[in-house]
Amino acid sequence: MRGLKLLIGVVCGMSLGSGALSAHPLDGLSAAEIARVSEIMRAQGLADAQTLYPLIELIEPPKAEVLAWPEGETPDRRARVHYSSAQGFQSAIVNITDSFVDEHGPAAGQPMVLFAEFISAMEAALGHPDMVAGLEKRDLSPDEVFCLPLTAGNFFTEEYQGTRLMKVPCYLNPTGSNFYAKPIEGLFAVVDLNRREALRVVDEGAIPLPQDPWGYTEEEVAERTALRPESNPARLSQPGGPNYKIEGSLIEWDIWRFRTRIDKRPGVVLSNIDVNDDGEWRSVLYQAHLSEVFVPYMDPGEGWYWRTYMDSGEYGFGLFLTPLTPGVDCPAHATFLPAVINDDSGQPLEIPGAICVFERNIGDPAWRHFEVFAQSEETFVPAEGRPETELVVRSASEVGNYDYLIDYRFKQNGEIYIKIGATGLDAVKGVASTSMTDPTAAEDTRFGTLIAPHLVAPFHDHYFNFRLDFDIDQPRNNFGVMEIVPAKLEADSPRRSMWTVEHKMPKTELEARYQISAKSPRYFHLMNPDRTGPLGHTPGYMIHHGSIAYGPFDFENDPPMKRNAYIEYSVWNTLHDPAQRYAGGAFPMQGDGSDTLAEWVKADRNLMGQDIVTWFSAGFHHIPRMEDWPVMSTEWKTIHIMPHNFFAHNPALTIRKDE
Repeated sequence: MRGLKLLIGVVCGMSLGSGALSAHPLDGLSAAEIARVSEIMRAQGLADAQTLYPLIELIEPPKAEVLAWPEGETPDRRARVHYSSAQGFQSAIVNITDSFVDEHGPAAGQPMVLFAEFISAMEAALGHPDMVAGLEKRDLSPDEVFCLPLTAGNFFTEEYQGTRLMKVPCYLNPTGSNFYAKPIEGLFAVVDLNRREALRVVDEGAIPLPQDPWGYTEEEVAERTALRPESNPARLSQPGGPNYKIEGSLIEWDIWRFRTRIDKRPGVVLSNIDVNDDGEWRSVLYQAHLSEVFVPYMDPGEGWYWRTYMDSGEYGFGLFLTPLTPGVDCPAHATFLPAVINDDSGQPLEIPGAICVFERNIGDPAWRHFEVFAQSEETFVPAEGRPETELVVRSASEVGNYDYLIDYRFKQNGEIYIKIGATGLDAVKGVASTSMTDPTAAEDTRFGTLIAPHLVAPFHDHYFNFRLDFDIDQPRNNFGVMEIVPAKLEADSPRRSMWTVEHKMPKTELEARYQISAKSPRYFHLMNPDRTGPLGHTPGYMIHHGSIAYGPFDFENDPPMKRNAYIEYSVWNTLHDPAQRYAGGAFPMQGDGSDTLAEWVKADRNLMGQDIVTWFSAGFHHIPRMEDWPVMSTEWKTIHIMPHNFFAHNPALTIRKDE
């Protein structure tokens, strides 16, 4: 229990944010606005001092209003509120500007987990006599362990009807930094958060407990093995100060400008992403943010099959943002910005240093060319080129054992990279085996890798769905696909195999779903049908590629896959709908999959010349290895967005030389 209580203490001990009023319709809720929401709720008799708030988030004004908003005018501010009551969870729309609750009623599903529920689940698990008995069989007492409440998914059985479940395994209290090194395998409680009690305890029998603490601090590593020799650090620095400007939520750098905020569920939200094209500010994306994270484990055992987490919708990437460390998470010269979200009681909570913004040049050329024909015996003409600098907006969320970094990297050539960095600790299960030569090893490693004595890391996946609302110059765009296909050659052609590009334009939502394969290369193109470039091209941006993963999943009969069927395709397109913000639905906690991206597209609405939202699922399969333990190297995955006939020439042409 000590581990999670420590985490909660750190988060809840963070300071309150500024009470300054927001200046733009898409700015995040300020500390004053969050506090005002709970005041309005109490004033109208909908809440009291005991009310808990899983979510208070901005309700954005309609896009047309935002795009027509006159700068300097105070926007209407409204918040979506999920809160507890004697009747269960409720949902409300609070008009902060008018100090009134516009709507309220029963929530359409189960909201994100509260910190208070983590505590009650731990206490309920350790308070059950069968858990105490199970620990005694292993020569342990409740004081020697901490328990970790985990969302239990939904497997459409009676147990999930009318309940709010978490499953709670336990670990030996750490003697060092690693809280996950000593799992008590085969023992866990099933807790109903609504009743605040453990419904039952599963005990599959004791197995040998891991003994190695596997710490990962420098001091702990030095006790285990020799550190590398001291070396001269290679650091990024910016002696002249940053070239970007930050005014409120607005960030301007080089040819880019955009707004940033933090929401409790998705974390960082970027809006109004514009690029400067030879003096004209042009829209690229109205908004981009994380939509859902799905992490299904591949172990069918009683203690593991249900581990199919929806990390953003069940836990909250904004809620679990962690303060970034200068010199480790970001360069020391970065600008560190706080995040303000709501705590359980509906009060503002500030997470310091939750975002870092920085420029970096890592020595790569933005472009270069060496001209051999310009050389002579008398004159050497060096390569012409320009140094590349990029702007990075970074955050890091720790959801359980994993740490996820989310980067938005802006390039001087008009490209955007969304990067997902996965690090932290493997989730591990205790086993009897200490070596692959043990007689138990074959069975112990059917669904995972033995990464240390008595520890198997099960196979699993990571999927990150992003909602990308492209507005190429305007909201009304077309979506197209450029496919690499065999070229039709004349019979007398000396070449027998070549390729060409075939342009296709899906007309409806169901047609506009795509898997990505190196054997069938294609590029996804959002374009403005009402504008032409200097050579007559239709300007656009395209998703050039992304890190993708597909598995042999049953999306009709396997409950976790039915709830997260958006991973069946990497690219989806829907009509813009402000209510459809998250691929996993508004209430993914024990959701049934009926309110998800894979269901919305069944309306099969027309996409031609409409305001289109593109969704991209980046993913990877994780086959653990010994090198992952006791802490994993950061693994980066990518979504690459680039201009396509948007500019008249290479926009990086105008970069100055770095004298």
